[in-house]
Amino acid sequence: MSVSVLGVRHHGPGSARAVRRELERLRPDAILIEGPPEADALVTHAPGLEPPVALLAHVPGAPARAAFWPFAEFSPEWQAIRYGTSAGVPVRFCDLPAAHSLAGEPSDAEPGDQEPGGHEPGSQEPGQAGPDGRRPGGAGLDAPQPGMRGDPIGALAAAAGYDDPERWWEDVVEHRGGDTPFQVIAEAMAAVREGCRPDEREARREAYMRKTLRAAIKQGFGRIAVICGAWHVPALTGPLPSVTADNAVLRGLPKVKAELTWVPWTYGRLASWSGYGAGITSPGWYHHLFETPDRPVERWLAAAAAVLRDEGLAVSSAHVIESVRLAGSLAALRGRPLAGLGEVTEAARAVLCEGDDLAVELIQRRMVVGDRLGHVSDGTPMVPLQRDLRERQRRLKLKPEALDREIDLDLRKPLDLDRSHLLHGLRLLGVGWGTPGQARGKGTFRETWTLQWRPEHDLALIEHAALGTTVPTAAAQRARDLAGAPSAMLADLTSLVEQCLLADLPQALPGVLAALSAKAALDTDVTHLMAALPAMVRAHRYGDVRGTSADGLAVIVRSMLERICVGLPVAVTGLDDDAAADLLKHVDAVHSAVALLTDVPAGDAPPGAAHSDVVEEAGPGASPRGRWMVALRGISDRQDLHGLIEGRLTRILLDSGELGDAGDRMSRAMSRGQAPARAAAWVEGFLSGGGLLLVHDPRLLGLVDDWLTGLSGDQFTDVLPLLRRTFGGFAAPERRSIGERLRSAGRDDADRDQDLDEHRAAPAVATVLSIIGRTNG
Repeated sequence: MSVSVLGVRHHGPGSARAVRRELERLRPDAILIEGPPEADALVTHAPGLEPPVALLAHVPGAPARAAFWPFAEFSPEWQAIRYGTSAGVPVRFCDLPAAHSLAGEPSDAEPGDQEPGGHEPGSQEPGQAGPDGRRPGGAGLDAPQPGMRGDPIGALAAAAGYDDPERWWEDVVEHRGGDTPFQVIAEAMAAVREGCRPDEREARREAYMRKTLRAAIKQGFGRIAVICGAWHVPALTGPLPSVTADNAVLRGLPKVKAELTWVPWTYGRLASWSGYGAGITSPGWYHHLFETPDRPVERWLAAAAAVLRDEGLAVSSAHVIESVRLAGSLAALRGRPLAGLGEVTEAARAVLCEGDDLAVELIQRRMVVGDRLGHVSDGTPMVPLQRDLRERQRRLKLKPEALDREIDLDLRKPLDLDRSHLLHGLRLLGVGWGTPGQARGKGTFRETWTLQWRPEHDLALIEHAALGTTVPTAAAQRARDLAGAPSAMLADLTSLVEQCLLADLPQALPGVLAALSAKAALDTDVTHLMAALPAMVRAHRYGDVRGTSADGLAVIVRSMLERICVGLPVAVTGLDDDAAADLLKHVDAVHSAVALLTDVPAGDAPPGAAHSDVVEEAGPGASPRGRWMVALRGISDRQDLHGLIEGRLTRILLDSGELGDAGDRMSRAMSRGQAPARAAAWVEGFLSGGGLLLVHDPRLLGLVDDWLTGLSGDQFTDVLPLLRRTFGGFAAPERRSIGERLRSAGRDDADRDQDLDEHRAAPAVATVLSIIGRTNG
């Protein structure tokens, strides 16, 4: 009976090649790998997986209790799994079970968990330990936590004259071409562990590893290979603690029900991982080293040149040759056996990129990290919701990808409409695979999405698996649950209605609309109603554009608008500057929304119509626009309004054709009897709709000009911030036109006549007369 313990770096190409060669030499009849033993049954699925992949352990019903164990093609553990499955050798995991490691409180859970409102799964604060008690910078060797004595890898590196532990490990192990000296590593780890006392968690893990090893020996396996982090090797070799001592360490551990499966992983997530992938900041580079043992530097720089050429940069073969020479020279100067990523990157920066940081960043993103996304086979254990999504992705031709991909959808096409329904339904489930963007072109029938698949999305699907077996049924149940939550606010419910229509969930709409109607009837804050109305109007409009039924929605919209019109006069009373600015945003949003509810053209009430005329038009059967205009007109005549509100209402009514005395109102607002600050606020509100009005209406421009020139120096200084904010919001052509109007306003008619060249103007006059059907006679 023989036991070979191979200490490795968890994601190291040199270690991976060495493990594969050592296993082929040893020909073991059992392989033990550091990892959760509940995953033993999942090993048989490994041949059908395409790394990077990860083991996902989670507690059903408790999404905060979850952990990932990622594997890449260049992971020694993955190579051991592939060897075992191909050679018919039993492969078992020997670390502490996930049922124990996930049993703690979420705040004290094993690294790799996702805490509510905290970091993403597996992410750690700088300096915290990773999933196996490792720290970033521990070279993935399961180095001890800060509470233990020092950094063993750092100590070995310092003894060898290195100031960078990562570079020392690469030179000693990863760049040796696959002949990793496992015995030497074991002796070195034993030396640095002397005097180090593992903490309670580390002791439990190593006790369980020894327990698994003893069980394998008891079952009659004669040649056992153990693949684990190099730090654990001394704990599994030499004089071992007694069975009684290990059982005492493991006695009384808390336990939960944990479920495990394989999920796709990405190199981007592997690069940001500070736990099981500690120290792996360049998975693309390591993948290249593993796949290309022959002349890796030359092939890497040639591939980098191809990436730059694809972006239109001029990179010749001479650039590649010179960059290879420079990388080799840097490695020789630094005493390295092979140019590492640092030397290769410096050579690429100096030669291929000619010092351009953007080009270097391109290489970093495309090659050093990489865009590889793993794949799991259909036979892998999945919840029905995951399988349904996979089938829909195939049918709708939406392939999950690790890098951002932008797609444009035309909702008039059935395929694109189904894609939109799927992406909106997933967002309702908390699966942010797609992020909506600003659609190109005009029309509500277009959508733009940015797609990026992240491993956490599988966890979200598992979390919501109890809601339904398909995306639509799960999303509909999620909508009903959200609508029934006591904490649901009015704005939340209106947004939920919109999401149901976007995701085509008619089965959820009745319950959500009922909850919305009940909440709207009880909410006495008019600003809540104003904040909720635009989403309701959009939902009503989407129901028309997408062909989705939204029965009852129009009734709720009109009821909400009626309550807004009744409550607005009270809401505009006694506002300070901040409250007025906030309310103004709601007024503008409601005004824009009301415009979508009616086809009544602007100008149905003639300019200058009396207030009573408008009221008569806005009778019981009035359109939403008519009712809204009546409310605004009634408020605009009040004398106690904040200047910002009064000015904006005047502008809205003027633009809508409901006001014929805007000039008189401006004259009163800017008279000398008004405080300069209020007059400036009035101007800001009035001009917030744009500055073209001043370009085309000389009287209004003259009123503003006379008011400004009549201010004293101190008064002008007081109102200058408001004026700067107002005029700074105008487009550059508008500001230029206003300035030209003001510059020409001081000229008299004689000056303008002198400026006119009748000879040069004659052809233009003749053309205009011809267009309007008159002759120059």
